Amino acid sequence: MTLRDDRTIPPPQPAPELRYRRILLKMSGEALCAQEGGFGHDPGAISLLSEELAQAYRTLGAQLALVVGGGNIFRGLRGASAGMDRATADYMGMLATVMNALALQDALEKRNVPTRVQTALEMRQIAEPYIRRRAIRHLEKGRVVIFAAGTGNPYFSTDTAAALRAMEIHADVFLKATKVDGVYERDPKKYADAKMFARLSYDGFIERRIGVMDTTAVTLCRDNKLPIRVFRLADRGNIARVILGEDVGTTIDEKG
Repeated sequence: MTLRDDRTIPPPQPAPELRYRRILLKMSGEALCAQEGGFGHDPGAISLLSEELAQAYRTLGAQLALVVGGGNIFRGLRGASAGMDRATADYMGMLATVMNALALQDALEKRNVPTRVQTALEMRQIAEPYIRRRAIRHLEKGRVVIFAAGTGNPYFSTDTAAALRAMEIHADVFLKATKVDGVYERDPKKYADAKMFARLSYDGFIERRIGVMDTTAVTLCRDNKLPIRVFRLADRGNIARVILGEDVGTTIDEKG
């Protein structure tokens, strides 16, 4: 499939049981690796992830916007801690997210899922510049939109960029795919008795300083009343389950 002929593919109809119609899904760059903490791209991991996304797209008919981090290639904070200029390191991290977005786009289009990559840093030879109204129109036409290069500004995390994009496209929910089942009171890898929250308020999350998500992103969602769902990406079918509103992971909202 090419970017030209995707207009001939009719968008899937939303399933009657669909809980969220328009979704912003944020994933780490490690989702494209074979193992946690890995480097680069693993074809098997990308294939599994793209199949999950394609299945949710086809069967549920949800409007999907994606943000993928760049930690499998380069982390701006790590570069800065090693002595690099922070702005330079962050720009390098943004470029890493563009590479991941293109890899994900290729895998999705091989499954006949029409996609568009939009970047906050202009590079017209490989992707569209980010234009809010155009992104919304792509979603309305049934295309998966992948946002890359963060906000285009240093000192902002990919979580914050994802929350910003979610607000701009009027998403119904911010989905945060992680390595753990949800939000825990403390690190479940260190403490076997750590309790997972089924539901948590925005302020409760911020006060506890839970590291699974950037607090600036949570504050943005709180101020705009956008619910957040944190769930484990590695469990097959979880993306579809969360979109359907099943009791998976942790919900962060104003009710708490």
